[in-house]
This record gives sequence, structure tokens and C-alpha cells, in this order.
Amino acid sequence: MYRQALDGLRVLGDGAYLDGTFGRGGHARGVLELLQARGRLLVMDKDPEAIAVAEREFGGDPRVSIYRGSFADLAHWDETAAGLDGVLLDLGVSSPQLDVAERGFSFGKDGPLDMRMDPDSGQSAAQWLATASEKEIADVLWTYGEERQSRKIARTIVARRSEQPLLRTAQLADLIASVMPRGDNKIHPATRSFQAIRIFINRELADLEAGLDAALARLKPGGRLAVISFHSLEDRIVKQFIARHSKAPPANRRMPIELAFTPTLLAIGGAQKAFDEETASNPRARSAVLRVAEKLGDGAQGGAA
Repeated sequence: MYRQALDGLRVLGDGAYLDGTFGRGGHARGVLELLQARGRLLVMDKDPEAIAVAEREFGGDPRVSIYRGSFADLAHWDETAAGLDGVLLDLGVSSPQLDVAERGFSFGKDGPLDMRMDPDSGQSAAQWLATASEKEIADVLWTYGEERQSRKIARTIVARRSEQPLLRTAQLADLIASVMPRGDNKIHPATRSFQAIRIFINRELADLEAGLDAALARLKPGGRLAVISFHSLEDRIVKQFIARHSKAPPANRRMPIELAFTPTLLAIGGAQKAFDEETASNPRARSAVLRVAEKLGDGAQGGAA
């Protein structure tokens, strides 16, 4: 959703913009092309490989600053203290991460069962699955993957690990497939479970909630927030965040005094989907949803994009 995201950010030539999920720099390059000499581009990513790309391609540009870390911590980065005219978050796992078997994100490519976006931090998926209780595993599969067979899969994982440790993505995918055969379903049986474990291992939803709060705190009045999500759990958090800061809460008949509400965000349009030409060349974009909001306050005038 390259063009839609850039349109949503409404890049100003002398503005300051943060790409909180650099990946391989597609959106960052687009922002940089629109910036003048006084403009600023701040890029963040958990993934050391993404940071290496950013430093190699943009490290010599005086307009660019680079930070390895989660966008949840963007407000703690001194470079953001002066305020931002736009924040872009492109959520989930990147295509390069999926394509490299050694990262352990894809059940389509056998590799170490890792799944960490930052391979130097926290537990790998294999380490967690080796020690988590059956209930903990089932809860993660249901909460983050909405997997209906979560209890059955968790029970099988615990039984299997007592015989042989689960160390490879193919092992886990085959185990899940043995519990719930594919049948006529075109979606691999392990899809929801892999998604759930990845989200849990990387604290993706907690980071998203923290990152949205941090972005709102650092945006200047008139600044834009653009978020691309790839599944309903992420999109629900983004949608509710924008609504909470743009719409007064429903009236409560039990409250004798109606509390004043001052909106701090303006929703710019509704949920946007990828254009047909993009989904034709990039099937992953079919599930992408973009939401854009503008920060209000200090006399800023919100307007439709």
C-alpha cells in the first residue's frame, strides 16, 4: 500500500517523519524522495538485518537518523522530542523475514523454530514451546490466532515434546497438520498457530498499543498517523484507538454530569484496502488495511484527505 500510505501521510518537504517499521525501506524511500534539505526521516526496526540495510542505503544522508528498536519506544528516542509531522507503522512480519528459512517465521520453508523479529532479544518459539504449559499454549493459539483446535494442538505439542524437542518449523507444521488435516481447505492447517505464536513471541499487540500512544504523544498538531495492519486483531486495536481519541464516548445514563470530551484525533476516511494491481502482484496485500488519522489541537484544522 505504498501510494496510499504516502498520500495518507501528506508529506511536507520540510517535515519530520518516522517510519517505525523500516523493513527493507520501501516506504522510507518514498518519504525521502518528497523531503527537501530541511526535512527529517527517522527510521526504526527491531530487526538487525533491516537496520543494516538502512545504514547501508541511508546512513550517509544527513536528513536520516536510524534507531534499532521497537516503535513502542519511539517516544524515548531523543530524535522524536521536537515533534513529528507523520508516523508510519507497517505491521506484522516483512516479506524478507518470511523468505529466509533461518528466521523461522514460515511453515513453508523448514528452518529453526525461532520467529523473533529481534533475534538477540527474548525467547525463541522453540524455547517457549519447550517450557510453556498446555493451558498457556492453548490460550496463545486461541487469543492471537483464533484457532478453534487450540486445546487439541496444545495437548499434542506437550505430548510430543516429551518424546522429542520441537526445534524446526517443519516439525511444528507437520504436528499441527496431523491434528487437523487440511481436507479441502486451501489454507495450511498451521497458519493460525504460526501467526499466534509469532505475535506472542514478539509482543506485537502490546507493542502496537504502546506505539500508538507514543505516536500520538510525539505527533505535532496537523501531523498524520498511518497504520497498515494485516489481520483483524491489529486492525481492531488501531480502529478502536482512533475512535477513542476522535469520538465522544456514548452517554451513560448513570452519570449525572456529562463529562466534556475534546477530540485529539480526526479519522481521515475509513479503512482502505490495497488496489487491485497491487494484490495481483503481491497476494499478501489482499489482507492489508490502512487507517489514517490526523492529530488535532493548537488551532490545527483537520481536513479530509
